Amino acid sequence: MTPAARVAAAIDILDRIADGEAAERALTRWARGARFAGSGDRAAIRDHVFDVLRRWRSCAEWGGGDTGRALMLGLLRGQGAEPDALFTGQGHAPAPLSPDERAAGAEPQGAAALDLPEWLWPHWQQSLGDQATAVADSLRHRAPVMLRVNSLRATPEAARATLADEGITCEQAGIAPTALRVTEGARRVAQSAAYREGMIELQDGASQASIHEIPAASYCNILDYCAGGGGKALALAARFDAAVTAHDALPARMKDLPTRAARAGAVLRMADAAGVAASAPYDLVFADAPCSGSGAWRRAPEGKWALTQARLQELTATQDDILHRAARLVAPGGVLAYATCSVLTCENEDRVTAFSRAMPDWRLLHQRRWLPGPEGDGFFIAILELSKK
Repeated sequence: MTPAARVAAAIDILDRIADGEAAERALTRWARGARFAGSGDRAAIRDHVFDVLRRWRSCAEWGGGDTGRALMLGLLRGQGAEPDALFTGQGHAPAPLSPDERAAGAEPQGAAALDLPEWLWPHWQQSLGDQATAVADSLRHRAPVMLRVNSLRATPEAARATLADEGITCEQAGIAPTALRVTEGARRVAQSAAYREGMIELQDGASQASIHEIPAASYCNILDYCAGGGGKALALAARFDAAVTAHDALPARMKDLPTRAARAGAVLRMADAAGVAASAPYDLVFADAPCSGSGAWRRAPEGKWALTQARLQELTATQDDILHRAARLVAPGGVLAYATCSVLTCENEDRVTAFSRAMPDWRLLHQRRWLPGPEGDGFFIAILELSKK
């Protein structure tokens, strides 16, 4: 496919997304009907689509609308490219620009230039202070590809060597001792021998780092209370070389976890609510609560535009509920780790403060927030300890 044909394909996919279809579904449906597209074409089109998703608001301003055509026009203008070189109407290229399209659009200002919803900007500033602009801008760009070395299977040096044999170059990251940053060959990771043999997992750097904030101890009974796909459950099993119970309110999210655990050599047990209660109390409970995802909008940009003030309030109520539910599962002297992939104070420090005020038997050991950067997403963790009394 020519570069112009790739733009035309992205326009079609963006129109589907604008009509309410999920991005991954829209991309998959397009790919199934475009057998002529090679892997390079699909990757380039995906990049176009996600570049727009990260910058939807500024692209709409630059392009003068929120149709797929206007959004791609806006993306090109925002990147300083010349749209006429691609909107030619020749072959499979998009039709030439009309006079109205040439006249439409303007340079975005304020929150639009930072690709944030207008209502969110005050909350953003309150949470991030003088870093608010820089963090918002960082979320307009692609996230790094990060790997977690599974210490049950390999050392970082061994994993890097195995990956290098297949043309995948990595560097040791400073954010966590298990973290590698892929610098070349990222699209080959999932087919690599290191991945198949359980030496590595795809996992964000800050997510990995959060596991290393938990105090070192011999935890005999560990629970991942909001396990999702199970990445942190696997990281907990590797960090503490221990069995982990994994639970999620939506069990379907964990459907791939048995296969992943077998590949990693980890001992994991999946449990429903009754099973979780039966195995309580736990020495360590890790609760990665549902949140806005604001720290990870580079990877999941649709969440940025779906978030509303009402939804944020619902999330903070859910986070309070999860904290209290998880706390009831912890043994005296045990540890509760509360985590989110948010950079908003109302989902992080404010929730821990509210919990601490209501639960005097708990002590906050420490808390930490990571901002989106070259080795990881935005993330937050608080480590709380229950009194032995």
